Formats: sequence, structure tokens, C-alpha cells
Amino acid sequence: MSRRIKRMNPKPRSRDERDNSRPHQAHSAKRAGPRPSGKPGSKPPRFAGERAERRAPKVELERSAPAKPVEALLPTKVQTVTVTSDENNMRVDRFLEARFPGLSFSHIQRVVRKGELRVDGKRVDSKDRLEEGQSVRIPPLKLDAPKGGGELSEAAQKTLKALKEMTIWEDDDVLVLNKPAGLAVQGGSGMTRHIDQMLEVMRDAKGQKPRLVHRIDRETSGCLLIAKTRFAASHLTGAFRSRSARKVYWALVPGLPKPKQGRISTFLAKEEGEDDTIMRIAQHGDEGASHAVTYYAVVETAGNKLTWVSLKPVTGRTHQLRAHMAHIGHPIVGDPKYFNIENWQLPGGLQNRLHLLARRIVIPHPRGGVIDATAPLPPHMLQSWNLLGLDATRFDPIENAPEE
Repeated sequence: MSRRIKRMNPKPRSRDERDNSRPHQAHSAKRAGPRPSGKPGSKPPRFAGERAERRAPKVELERSAPAKPVEALLPTKVQTVTVTSDENNMRVDRFLEARFPGLSFSHIQRVVRKGELRVDGKRVDSKDRLEEGQSVRIPPLKLDAPKGGGELSEAAQKTLKALKEMTIWEDDDVLVLNKPAGLAVQGGSGMTRHIDQMLEVMRDAKGQKPRLVHRIDRETSGCLLIAKTRFAASHLTGAFRSRSARKVYWALVPGLPKPKQGRISTFLAKEEGEDDTIMRIAQHGDEGASHAVTYYAVVETAGNKLTWVSLKPVTGRTHQLRAHMAHIGHPIVGDPKYFNIENWQLPGGLQNRLHLLARRIVIPHPRGGVIDATAPLPPHMLQSWNLLGLDATRFDPIENAPEE
């Protein structure tokens, strides 16, 4: 079993350097001086250095209107096209969506499944990614009526209202939701309501719907990033791949982690059970094992029985934070999968629900500037903070954690 915890040496900061008294906040994309690059590899400012920028007067980002997709003529006979540089690394189904707006999902899946679409003469899967210069054989296609643009049903209007109530940051390209605990991001067995399904009501006149950029667990609340355009999706997923996105989570754990600030580095692998899947600590070289790194910092304690910790994942493995905190002996309160302390009693008044919040996300905006959004404590965690006397306005020491 691999376990390595390193002590961090943060620069001392006074508590009043950051005003976090509001229950939630969302900072607009902004710029100071030359316009920042919107390339996926560009990194946003480090957390520790952003407070001075946030104290400065806000400047609205001057952004041009997104380019409107050009209506493409549907091929009535077989044609062959070449993948452009802009389409490099695009999924096959997204490639067809972009080339032929309004083409139905079922039709795309059908032509791919039947092998009517070929890449360099070979069959492909709809999730395969294309490379610049490849030759794509496209069969005759049929354009279905776009799903967007019509009058919404009463149920769809309620769904749209629910999404608007979750919204903490939005512009023409990007949407950040405060996902409530208990609502899944994507569908599963027997699941009919989830964020991806709810986004159907936001399809535009071309039939394009907003796309998920990343995921958080069903019982985790907080910041969830959504791309409203294909342009934004490409840049934001690139920022996650290059680790330009910065994420901060808050959690409540039993005991007091020592050292109070540190780095957890392990390998994680999926372990399939009869009813569920969990992530286990693995060894380097084990089948399916991936390296996972998390920084943690103690923010405040409640009589050494419970501790509020701030977490900064460097990698983005499934259940990474939950598995890592259990690994160092401080599993997250209310975690049904990883809480492994025998005979531990939940203090009175606290709800037995997962105490994990995707507190903040900072990521380069596709058109320049920075998206910086913060989610409030969900009701069950706010109740715990109040009962334990924890001060949600305290300075968060995870801001001093390294970025790698």
C-alpha cells in the first residue's frame, strides 16, 4: 500500500486578508492590462495571489459575439471531407453535430453503428476522436426538425426555472451551477432526473444543448461547470486536461489530521463489488491503477472531535477526495462508501449525509479572463457549521497549496 503525506510550508497570511462573509459569490471574467490568452494551456492566477485582483474595481470583459454556425448543406450522396485543425481531437459524434447542426443524435449513432461513416477507410465508434488531416467518409444524411426554438411545456419551464435557481455564474459561453446534494450529474440505472437530462430544455434553435465539462458525485454539492457552446466545451475540457482549472472542496472529518497541512499521494484503482464500485488504494503497476494527488489543510476544529478541512485535488480521479481522506484515517462525515471508523457516533443534531462541497472553481475563460465561482454551504452542512460553531468566513489556508 502506497501512502505518502508531505508537510506544506505556506506563507503566513493574516485572517482579514480575505472577506468571505457572503454566503456565495461569483466573480465575472475580467482582465487587467493586456487581454489574457484563451488557450487551454494558459493558467489562471494562483489562489494566494488573487485577493488583490478581486479588491480592484471590476472591469467587464470586452468580448465579441460568438460566431454563429454556418448552415451546412446535407449530403444527398456519399462525400469525403478532411478533418481541419479546429476539429482536431474532436469526437466523431461532435464532429457531425458541428458540421450539420440539427442532425439528430439517433441518426448520428445509426450511421456510425452501421459503419456507413468511415475514417481513413475504417469503422469507428461515436466516441473515437479525430485527428487533423484524416479523411472522413460521410453517407447521405437526413436532417430532423431541431428540438430547440419551440414553446416549452409546463414541465420544461419548471426544469428551466430550477436550473436558473441553481445558476451562480453565466454568460453566452459558460454556465456554473450550484448542484444540490442528491441530484446526479448524469443518468444511471433507473435514474430519470439528472443534470444532463435537465439541460435538454436549454437546446438552442440549432438543436445544440449545453455540455457537461466535468462531473461531481451525486451526494456532493457545489460548483459544476457547463459549456453552452461547442467552442467553450473545447477550451474548457482542454483546461482540465492541462490542469489549468483550480478546484477547492470543503469537508467535515472526524479527528484532527496531522500534519495540519499536507499532500496525499497514492495510486487508485476501481474495485467492482456485487452492488457498487469503490476506489481502493493500489500499487504502482497494478492493473487500472492511476496516480492521484490531493492537498489538504485544516481550517478549523470543533473540540478535536470534528475538523473542517479544505481540499485541493491536483488530479481528478473518481471518488479521489473521499478515498484519500479515508486512507489517512479521516473519512468524510456521512460518506456511505468510505467511512470506515468503527463505533464512531455522529454528534447529535448533525445529519448523516455526505459533508463534501465543491466550494470554488477558477478556470481560464475561453474568450480571455478568468471564471471564478464560489458555492455556498448546502443546508445540511450549514446546519453542522452552525451547531459546531465553525466560522465560514475564516481564511482558507489551502490557497497556499502548490499547484502540482
